[in-house]
Amino acid sequence: MPMGMADIAEVLWNDYLRHNPGNPRWENRDRFVLSNGHGSMLLYSILHLSGYPLEMEQIRNFRQLGYHTAGHPEYDQDLGIETTTGPLGQGIANAVGMALAEKVLAAQFNKPGFDLVDHHTYAFTGDGCLMEGISHEACSLAGTLRLGKLIVFYDDNGISIDGKVDGWFSDDTPARFRAYGWHVVADVDGHDPAALAKAIDAARASDRPSLICCKTVIGWGSPNKQGSAATHGAPLGAEEVALVRDTIGWSHAPFEVPDDIRAGWDAREKGARLEQQWQQMFADYRQKHPQLGAEFQRRMAGELPDNWQEFAAGVVEEINTEAADMATRKASLRALNGFAPALPEMLGGSADLTGSNLTYWDESKTITAEDAGGNYLYYGVREFCMSAMMNGMAVHGGLIPYGATFLTFSDYARNAVRMAALMKVGSIFVYTHDSIGLGEDGPTHQPIEHVASLRLIPGMIVWRPCDSVESALAWQAAIERRDGPTCLVFTRQGLPFQKRDGRQIENIRRGGYVLRDCEGTPALILIATGSEVAVAMEAAGELEKSGVPTRVVSIPSTDIFEIQDDAYRDSVLPAEVSARVVIEAGVSDCWHRYAGPGGRIIGMDRFGLSAPAGLLFEKFGFTSDNIIKVAREIL
Repeated sequence: MPMGMADIAEVLWNDYLRHNPGNPRWENRDRFVLSNGHGSMLLYSILHLSGYPLEMEQIRNFRQLGYHTAGHPEYDQDLGIETTTGPLGQGIANAVGMALAEKVLAAQFNKPGFDLVDHHTYAFTGDGCLMEGISHEACSLAGTLRLGKLIVFYDDNGISIDGKVDGWFSDDTPARFRAYGWHVVADVDGHDPAALAKAIDAARASDRPSLICCKTVIGWGSPNKQGSAATHGAPLGAEEVALVRDTIGWSHAPFEVPDDIRAGWDAREKGARLEQQWQQMFADYRQKHPQLGAEFQRRMAGELPDNWQEFAAGVVEEINTEAADMATRKASLRALNGFAPALPEMLGGSADLTGSNLTYWDESKTITAEDAGGNYLYYGVREFCMSAMMNGMAVHGGLIPYGATFLTFSDYARNAVRMAALMKVGSIFVYTHDSIGLGEDGPTHQPIEHVASLRLIPGMIVWRPCDSVESALAWQAAIERRDGPTCLVFTRQGLPFQKRDGRQIENIRRGGYVLRDCEGTPALILIATGSEVAVAMEAAGELEKSGVPTRVVSIPSTDIFEIQDDAYRDSVLPAEVSARVVIEAGVSDCWHRYAGPGGRIIGMDRFGLSAPAGLLFEKFGFTSDNIIKVAREIL
């Protein structure tokens, strides 16, 4: 691919891309996404030649330990790598998210005479991306939203790893994209600079997203291997490399770039000039629209409002005072209505479950093709696309994206959720209907292993709160997080409010805390999350009446609890108390470290059934009577 798409990259980067290698974080730069990330050396080459701080030493050590030139591009804005790509199709969806972010921010900030937000998103893609189902999800939505500043180059070389694709990929790709509502330029010679420039000009003039179908030769310049799967991933070999040099007339030593070619590629001077022009416009903008100018700077810097901590504390206190019983999905909506008015950067959505996920707060405004100035997107039934688009918005900057679906459908989106953690971006994934407690929809919709599987993702923080206060603090933690994504997991069914003092409320932030305690050293500790906390509290009351000193520990986030200091964790779960019962309506495997050798776990290690929630909780042992029974057995 780096050989086959080199001509396209040369035309795009030298004649069209507006960027500044001297400031890779320039707010109004064009974004470039290499969706076919296996061609990473093409990106590294053009970043190096353009003047980004990716030195030749990095190029020499491609795919080696300790260097930034990984086998697939990994998100690093300071090097000009806009997003992590490799899992095919997700780069396209990231690019759709970036283009949407541009359109939304332009609608929110641009004023007559000031096109403050005005840039394109360009993406390279191949057959593999277009075969992956996420490309349909993302490109269909991009057409509906008329994202006119999104331009995708399709590397139509007819080859994938297994060989010629016509045996398994015979789609009429231009017709497919025309059906999405895209502007399509078909049959462009991907090795003809004039033809490429003409196609790009037409795409930039369109008010629809554009697909430029480039006929290319994979491994172009390799006389014996070009046009075949042999050039997809394996090295050409020294003999064939020598033949390539003869074929293309390249006589310079490996890793040697002649001064005239390096000067022709160097984009630093041009980029600095483009940014300086924009900075002058922004200075004028700030004078005429000072509040908007300050808000734009704050949001693009990823900073929260100056009074955020005081404001958020007031919201939590208000929710605590209300002391309302409710499903935590409703508690989530209550938290959104509290926090979101102070955060115009919040951009929410749902994958066709808005009325169930409860993510449309009181001041939500729907984003449409005609009016992108809103803060809420109906994604349709596109969980995977939604999650990858959120990652694209997060890396673009200026927005805090959150998107929702049922917890069981996190499976559909999982690789994008994983990529958010790998990139350490602040996407907020909202999952409702979190257990067998959703009831009659049955085992296809009842998540069993899903919370545990999300907790397994390195860098992911998962919250499963038990009531309105824990839900609000989970939202606050997700909003404030700057080093990775968060999953917020909420119930369908109603739950009782739990009374706490101020110290307990503060300790919720530590992931786990003592919700109910006893006099002296407890004989038993009940540990629970989410909807099972209320059942544990009921059981503790009955055990206390019968003379068993019982502590109840709520652990809404095991991820946060685990990073607390040993002294705090030992104060919550003292080692000398070995009689422990853990209660969570999900798989039990991850709870053994808390139960210990003397404890027991009441979990859900089989699929559920279709029945009302109360009956299911009784059948599978999530009742105070069963907790008491298990507790007495281990005592």
